[in-house]
Amino acid sequence: MGALVATAGPQEGTKQLGVSGEILQLVTFTLGNEEYAVDILRVQEINRMKEITRVPNSPAYVEGVINLRGKVIPVVSLRKKFGLAERENDEQSRIMIMDIQGITMGLVVDAVSEVLRIPASTVEPTPPMASNISTEFIKGIAKMEDRLIILLDMDRLIGKPEETAMIETATKKAIA
Repeated sequence: MGALVATAGPQEGTKQLGVSGEILQLVTFTLGNEEYAVDILRVQEINRMKEITRVPNSPAYVEGVINLRGKVIPVVSLRKKFGLAERENDEQSRIMIMDIQGITMGLVVDAVSEVLRIPASTVEPTPPMASNISTEFIKGIAKMEDRLIILLDMDRLIGKPEETAMIETATKKAIA
């Protein structure tokens, strides 16, 4: 129902960035004027926006939960997580369904751009203050001819045990 991409589950044994000859397959998306990417193997599917049920007392960046084919999935706003200005969701907004630290969750993004195949050699280490998000979440910066793409480390983004526990708790509250 509105799914644009379906792939296998999370990648096992992710390779180091920059390995000679390696091709990275990425799903790119935008938040504001910046373009981000995640490993395509981490993305289970991409859905159009749907009604999100709010969960009381959940972290500010947790939008709520959705019903995805009978399964309750927590939904996180990457805009809020990154401290970006809020904006209304529109026809371009999407929910990317991913497995992060063993939890299936949705991530709200402004728009999904494309699936991209790039040589790992185009990815450079994260310079200090590469953007307005903490660099601990960034795997590297991909240099394309006409743009830069920030590669995110999803396990670090929402992988701290206390954050994972809060999201699980919010989901359980919604089910109860």
